[in-house]
Amino acid sequence: MGGRLAGRVALITGAGRGIGAEYARFLTAEGASVVINDVGGSLDGADADTSVAQQLADELNASGGSAVADHHDVADWDGAQAAVQTALDAFGDLDVLVNNAGILRDRMLVNMSIEEWDAVHRVHLRGHFCMTRHAANHWRANKSDGRDRVLIHTSSSNGLLGSIGQMNYASAKAAIAAMARLTHLELNERYGVRTYSIAPGARTRLTLASPGVADVVAQQGEGFDQYDPANVAPFVGWLADPTCTAPSGSVFHVYGDTVTRYEPWRAAATITAGGRAWNLDALDAASAELFA
Repeated sequence: MGGRLAGRVALITGAGRGIGAEYARFLTAEGASVVINDVGGSLDGADADTSVAQQLADELNASGGSAVADHHDVADWDGAQAAVQTALDAFGDLDVLVNNAGILRDRMLVNMSIEEWDAVHRVHLRGHFCMTRHAANHWRANKSDGRDRVLIHTSSSNGLLGSIGQMNYASAKAAIAAMARLTHLELNERYGVRTYSIAPGARTRLTLASPGVADVVAQQGEGFDQYDPANVAPFVGWLADPTCTAPSGSVFHVYGDTVTRYEPWRAAATITAGGRAWNLDALDAASAELFA
């Protein structure tokens, strides 16, 4: 199958359904060979159904694409390594890693259990780390081969802007946005890996279960469907293209027909005590300048 991604090998986690499945469909349509990683878990990660990934792989292969299913747990150290190995065994290399897998266990802070906190951070943050770590080891070992490598993390607007009732999810997603900058600093110059983070806005199992979001993303009549998850896939495909000009380390919010680039934390205002230690009165006097 031809296309701008012909010859590329991509591994997409959480790709059996929803937005990850749309990524897989788009990348294979553009010629990439794709590993569909998904344990087939329920929204809270409690269950598993290995048929989910296999069904999508069968669909893509039947339509002329090239795909294999993988059922390893991305947050398990050995499982993440095995998922990367699936790409190497099936297609001989790995060019693009899209960390997309995630779960929800929403609760207000005053009611959240430590188990609910840990479960969400395990899949999102630990899962991103484990997959990235093993992919990065492969890329480091093969840095002289001249292949373009791409790492795409999945953050969330809830992580970038905050969301009540999702302290576990939003904090993990904020950390993932920071990972885009950190993996850029560690992997881009040394090994030629381009790193990005995207906050996709789409109608998925997670957004339909998020507080106050379901009504926003619900399909509204005829015309352009702003929250169709397929809308985000071309941007992921563009980042995966070796000719992409987006600077490594960038963070994006992508939904519908809109792409917004976010800046990382940066200084907004500075005050100085003029070579002496601050005291309370001096801070009172300078606070207007600090928050101007």
